[in-house]
Amino acid sequence: MVSGPSKRTPNARKLPTAVKIVIAGGFGVGKTTMVGTVSETQPLRTEELLTDRSIGIDDVSGVERKTTTTVAMDFGRITMRDEYVLYLFGTPGQERFWFMWDEVALGALGAVVLADTRRLKDCFPSVDYFERRGTPFVVAVNCFEGARQYELGEIETALNLGPNVPVMLCDARKLDSCKNVLINLVMHAMKVRGVGEFASAGKV
Repeated sequence: MVSGPSKRTPNARKLPTAVKIVIAGGFGVGKTTMVGTVSETQPLRTEELLTDRSIGIDDVSGVERKTTTTVAMDFGRITMRDEYVLYLFGTPGQERFWFMWDEVALGALGAVVLADTRRLKDCFPSVDYFERRGTPFVVAVNCFEGARQYELGEIETALNLGPNVPVMLCDARKLDSCKNVLINLVMHAMKVRGVGEFASAGKV
């Protein structure tokens, strides 16, 4: 006698929805730090030491103490409120690695564009990229020690952002700050895409 499919019990736990999030921004802005801060698993990093071969190619002004660079991507994972598992993919920042962005961003629900007020122009390519793709994104200003502070409205104007792009301050070294950015991104993406579309738009 063949039994039918088993019925779910009322207390059966619903599996969380898996979504893909991209962490983008310029060179040295804190993408690797942010992924490492929030990841509940050991993050995957593809960092290599900066050598004299990068002289004249990579602009390190403002981040002279940086000794490594991401050459492929960063990867981490965090579970939010037992509802969603966010898979975080950090993009490489240097122009010579931009060819990888299409692969990293494929299928993403949304993106966080990290900004550094000392090198604000470095996040222009990321903003342009996600605007062209129609990918929902938020801008998170990483607050580096000693960096000049600006009003969020000034940053919105400088980046020529649309009125519906959220801008916020963050500290990529602090878990609560990074989680706040991710929560705001997910809420923004749900609003832009529509709740019905959310269930499939960001699945990995």
